[in-house]
Amino acid sequence: MQENKTPVPNAARRAAMRERLITAARILFAEKGYAETSTPEIVKAAEVTRGALYHHFDGKEALFAAVAEAEAQAVTQAIEAAARVPGAEGLEAGSRAYFSAMAVPGRARILLVDGPAVLGAAAMDEIDAGGGRRALRMGLASAGTGLDEAGLDALAVVVSAAFDRAALAIAEGAEPAPYEAAMAALMGAAIRPRS
Repeated sequence: MQENKTPVPNAARRAAMRERLITAARILFAEKGYAETSTPEIVKAAEVTRGALYHHFDGKEALFAAVAEAEAQAVTQAIEAAARVPGAEGLEAGSRAYFSAMAVPGRARILLVDGPAVLGAAAMDEIDAGGGRRALRMGLASAGTGLDEAGLDALAVVVSAAFDRAALAIAEGAEPAPYEAAMAALMGAAIRPRS
């Protein structure tokens, strides 16, 4: 007797194949870095053909961009999930969530080292502006800074850069506590209303 198999729609197959490639590439990029990872390695790890990779992505750089976007989205989701309470409490929770999310092995390398080198600072800035920086700006606005919109935008850019630098130092082996305390102090100073 034949098994009754329900065919998988093309869109679902394409999405599954794309996810398979992103997952395999993410592991390799995190372990070896962009420059040391080859497309044949990615294809082998994903257990797909080279044609499948090029059907879904223009090349290694486009695949890396998809990995970086997924990693940035994971960080943003962690921040937003933690920072549901408005004001300073939500800002503190979001800060802790950022450091936890960035502690995922390889994430700092992908987002803070290889991302700007491979995709360029402008592309990574665009990814951050719509994700983690947007969440940070919302937290700062909710906590109250006393700044106008332009000042709040600038503060979000500056504080986001400080968070990234702290996460990179931690990823490179620095003790997390001093960086987390420094960021908490910076955030505390940022949310004091201006006179």
